[in-house]
Amino acid sequence: MILQRILEHKKAELRHKRSRGYLTELKHRIADRPVPLNFCQALTAARSAEAPALIAEVKKASPSLGLVRPDFAHRYNPVEIARTYRRHGAAAISVLTDQEFFHGSLDDLCMVKEHVGLPTLMKEFVIDEVQCYEARAFGADCILLIVAALDRTQLEDLFDIAEGLALQTLIETHHEREVDLVHERLPRATLIGINNRDLETFSTDLSVTQRLAKRMSTDMLIVSESGIHKRDDVLRILEAGATAMLVGESLLRADDTGAKIHELLGVESDPAR
Repeated sequence: MILQRILEHKKAELRHKRSRGYLTELKHRIADRPVPLNFCQALTAARSAEAPALIAEVKKASPSLGLVRPDFAHRYNPVEIARTYRRHGAAAISVLTDQEFFHGSLDDLCMVKEHVGLPTLMKEFVIDEVQCYEARAFGADCILLIVAALDRTQLEDLFDIAEGLALQTLIETHHEREVDLVHERLPRATLIGINNRDLETFSTDLSVTQRLAKRMSTDMLIVSESGIHKRDDVLRILEAGATAMLVGESLLRADDTGAKIHELLGVESDPAR
């Protein structure tokens, strides 16, 4: 199982980080950081009758694809990618920071936030408080917590730690029982992700959003994640009730990223942009 492999490697990474006083370093760095931006507010403001708000993802590789684009082996600029996203209508940016499986880094996160300025999600497999402090120290406004990767106590504790650091939290679900768990154990959670990607096979199915959105309370902001490639996909998740969509591969692999964003959002491309 891919998720289990990632989590085992993440535990080893964290053991190394904890052995050298890393948490203390992060706390000193946080003292100099500005207050995080309001990620949820940005999504709410950007949603429309034509499309959910766009969280555009910056990533170099994935376990299922390898390098997202062949030219990323020698030419990969996360800041320029994120600037293109902002210029063409993204409401927020997601940055993959896992190095082993996605070829990302915390430096990518820091540079994107510093030079692009949109509300930014640290896309990571968070299993320990150290990662919450990393997110805050390197400029994130929001972190991802994957219900399938955490036990109930971890989920609650990490949510509370993030809240204490003024970070918002995207809680990712894949199954009805996970949605019910969030309702039961995290009544303050408002930003809920529905991942259309099966974490065992990495295949995608948009019916997951259509199915799970029906179980969400009306005050939740729903983010549909993965498998969104064309305008018809956007219309499906919009009808299901999605507030936002997290899209990466279809943007990164497009010949014209700006035109692809406009297609998904249902707006006309401006040749001058």
